Parts: sequence; structure tokens; C-alpha cells
Amino acid sequence: MTRAVIVDAVRTASGKGKPGGGLSTVHPVDLLSQTLQALLARNDIDPGSIEDIVAGCVSQTGEQALNIARTAALAAGLPIEVPGTTVDRQCGSSQQAAHFAAQGVIAGAYDIVIACGVESMSRIPMGASSQGQDPNVAPLAQRFPESLVGQGISAELIAARWKLSREQLDEYSARSHKLAAAAIRSGHFDRETIPVTRPDGTVHTENETVRAQTTAEGLAGLRTSFESDELGARFPEIDWRITAGNSSPLTDAASAVLVMSEERAAALGLAPRARFHSFAVTGSDPLLMLTGVVPATKKVLHRAGLTIDDIDTFEVNEAFAPVPLAWLADVGADPAKLNPAGGAIALGHALGASGTRLLTTMLANLEASGGRFGLQTMCEGGGMANATIIERI
Repeated sequence: MTRAVIVDAVRTASGKGKPGGGLSTVHPVDLLSQTLQALLARNDIDPGSIEDIVAGCVSQTGEQALNIARTAALAAGLPIEVPGTTVDRQCGSSQQAAHFAAQGVIAGAYDIVIACGVESMSRIPMGASSQGQDPNVAPLAQRFPESLVGQGISAELIAARWKLSREQLDEYSARSHKLAAAAIRSGHFDRETIPVTRPDGTVHTENETVRAQTTAEGLAGLRTSFESDELGARFPEIDWRITAGNSSPLTDAASAVLVMSEERAAALGLAPRARFHSFAVTGSDPLLMLTGVVPATKKVLHRAGLTIDDIDTFEVNEAFAPVPLAWLADVGADPAKLNPAGGAIALGHALGASGTRLLTTMLANLEASGGRFGLQTMCEGGGMANATIIERI
């Protein structure tokens, strides 16, 4: 069987996803095109040999409309013969892009392909592409008479059902910032992070969503974000624990992974950093839309013929602190192996960019620790989750 390998992986530093954020002046097409250019500049390959660009992007509207994979490829100066397609699997969009890229290589459809993702949440607000869409229209409402809710309420329901206290959520969130800050100080992210040039000629290199001085005590003083009398009456089990501090921040970022067949990488004299081992994707309860990471993890481990103890590092997207904590409780993983360089609560969650960002960081974690297997999983809007296992070479 043809093996799909990761030759290289890069990401931008995170920018606060609001006006005035470090990447807010950068058009999302430019943000992704600069990331593609940086990936190619680091690897001696003919740009015309790239057979496809598969990009994740969630809010495909406004400046992120019109198939941003293709427009970014053209803006990056790639030959016009290089196509691109844009994927929406909500927060797992670029993780799914990596699946499609690797699976295309394994199937023999590609030899060289780039999986990537982008989201400019400062310029295209979260939910912009869903305006006018009602998740509770018939016949969907007939199947789910409780009516579906936003992700923040799903996070509240998870915290309640897994009996996760506000203190646990805040302690975990402070851990994310502490680990990310330590990784920055040690230079852990230096290889994976690429600079982005802004329109005024200045350069963005700072992961500005990381707050090194964050403590659980400080987070305890924040107000809850989703509290309402109406929802409290519908869901009396909720104790209102989710705040801006134990949630991932709005973020601007892009990331990209160069994927090849093992044979083509060898022919080009390139040393792969890892190979794709196993894939899984699953649906889950759309009311508890963030819990799919648990069955997705179990599914990918079964397909891989591995156990949870065989995995050396885990990247579980920190959309909200209850997600990785509920995942830990259900799968029994070693907490020390979870997001060892911090997660999205600190490093940001730029929606469409997060899948390949987590993959980039997981690869660096494996190389730093000398581990063999890494497992990444991502909860997704509407009740879905992807899971990926890679093997360091």
C-alpha cells in the first residue's frame, strides 16, 4: 500500500481575532497565500508538481468566499494548473483537509498535495456564513424537539454531566497558558511558526493569544458567558461555568502541511517527518456537539490496532475546557501527554486553520519527546469529530 507522509508543516503565529489584532489587517487570502509560500520556500520542490490544495475554512463568505484554496494558491504565485478546493467540516475543516490529502495519496490519486486551513475571525465574524440559517427548522426540529443550541451551551451541558467544577475548568485553562508560554520561551515553536508580513510592511511573529501570567485564581473572577434565565429553565442541570477564560479565543491564523507519497519524497531526496497511520470521523449527539472526540478516539484506535497507552502525545482541541477534560475522563489517557505545549485556550482556535495547526504542533511534540505515535482529535459543530494518528519517522 502507498504510504502518505508529512514532509513539512508550518503555521502562523496566532493573532487576536478582533480589530487591532496582530493579523487583523491581513486579508485572509493573503494570510493563507503567505503560509503556502513559506511552506514551499522551506522545501525544494517544483510548485507545478503540486496536484491539489485542500484547504479548511469555516466561514466561507465575504473575504473568505469563492474557494479560498484556489484564490490563495493563485495569490501565492503557484502555476495556474494547480487546483484547490475548500472544505467545511466546521472546526475540523483542515483536519479533514489533511485526511482527504493523505487518503488521496494512499489511493494513488495524488503524489504531492498540500493540506491547509485559514480563518480570519477579526474580518469574518464567527457565524457570518450561517446568517439566515435556523438549526431548528422542520423536519430537523421534529427529530430534536428539545431544539439544538449553540456550542457554549453544549460546553455547559458537558461540564454539568461530567461533573466538572468551575475550579477544574479554570485550572485546566491556566495550565494551557502556562505550557504554551513555556514552549515559547524554550523555542519549541520556532520551527513550525512562520512570519506574516502585514500591508504596512511590519511582520507578525507573536502568539498574541497566549497570556503567560494567567492563573486559575485570576480566571475565577471572570463572568460566565452564556448564562440566561430561559436556558437555565430548559436545562436545570447547568450551573453556568463557561467563561471567556476557559474557552478558546477568537483567532486569526493559517497553517499548512506538505503531504506526499513515500516514494515521491524519496525520489526528491526529501526526508519525511511522519507518516499518516489511521483516520476516523464520526457523528455524535448534536445537542452535546462537542463530545464526538470520545467515540472518534476509540474508533481510530480500533482501526489502528493500538491502545490508548501506545500513544505518546495527544492533541485534543480546547474549544472549551470541558472538552479535553471529559475526553480524559472517558478514554483514560495520561494527562501529561495531553496538549503538552498548550492548546487552543492559549494558542487560539482559528476555526478552519486549527486542524492543520494541531497537526503541526503534534508533529513537533513527537519530535521533541522522541515519541512514536501521536493522536489528534477535534470536536465539530453539529455533532461530529475527526481523529488522526500519525507515526514519527
